[in-house]
Amino acid sequence: MMGKCVYCKNSIEDDRAVDVCDMCGRKVWGDKMFSAIKENMGWAKTRGDLEQGSINMGSAPKVGLK
Repeated sequence: MMGKCVYCKNSIEDDRAVDVCDMCGRKVWGDKMFSAIKENMGWAKTRGDLEQGSINMGSAPKVGLK
């Protein structure tokens, strides 16, 4: 899936978790911080932490009044 950078609107070729191109990411956060952001957001995407609105199909905790 190809996205667009939220800053410059250029196409982003890879399937990254953050919608910022390398050029803008380096300008905004610097090389080291942008690398860390891409890495951590990639791991979060892999784990499914970025799936907004998803419903866990496991059993719901039982809450009762005593």
